[in-house]
Amino acid sequence: MGRRGVVAVAAVGVAVAACVVAGVVVGKRVKSRRKWKRVMGVLRELEEGCETTVSRLRQVVDAMAVEMHAGLASEGGSKLKMLLTFVDNLPTGSEKGIYYALDLGGTNFRVLRVQLGGQRSSILSSDVERQPIPPELMTGTSEDLFDFIASALQQFVEKEGNGSEPPPIRRRELGFTFSFPVKQTSVSSGILIKWTKGFAIESMVGQEVTESLQRALDKRGLDMRVAAL
Repeated sequence: MGRRGVVAVAAVGVAVAACVVAGVVVGKRVKSRRKWKRVMGVLRELEEGCETTVSRLRQVVDAMAVEMHAGLASEGGSKLKMLLTFVDNLPTGSEKGIYYALDLGGTNFRVLRVQLGGQRSSILSSDVERQPIPPELMTGTSEDLFDFIASALQQFVEKEGNGSEPPPIRRRELGFTFSFPVKQTSVSSGILIKWTKGFAIESMVGQEVTESLQRALDKRGLDMRVAAL
């Protein structure tokens, strides 16, 4: 075999090898596409199986509304846990003055002061502070816990009007967010059902929440009333 023959055989070999490689690549792509089609088919079946029609969603909404009304009508009258809030109206936007809020619901509590200016000015100013609760107070006594909260609230109130004209003396309104299961007896009072979030003051369970805070506020001479729980 001459030189040209060797070159020809080598070229044929390269061509055959290229065809084999191309065949392998094409085969893999075909298999990948088949797998992808199978995957898409499974996803379509899953989507169709999980799809909820609008009519079914409306049935769920109606059923929940019935259970909610039943739970509010009588204690234990529903599968849903329903607790009355006694909120019978919402702010109108015309409120004016300085208001306070206290939020207790974990290892920290927050105090907020906001000055409302009515419909034209809305919120004129606001201040908020966060205070960590010492771990021992979470399992101690209710007196110690609320005395600590009242002390921090007193220090916060004393900053009111700093750098400006002192506000007129009046009884301050306080909104109290108590983020634990409570059976409310009015818009501003309620009985603790149980503690959560690491709190375990057993003597407080079954007691009126607002009264405990109000006693601590009065003890420190704070002219402040819990207007909403």
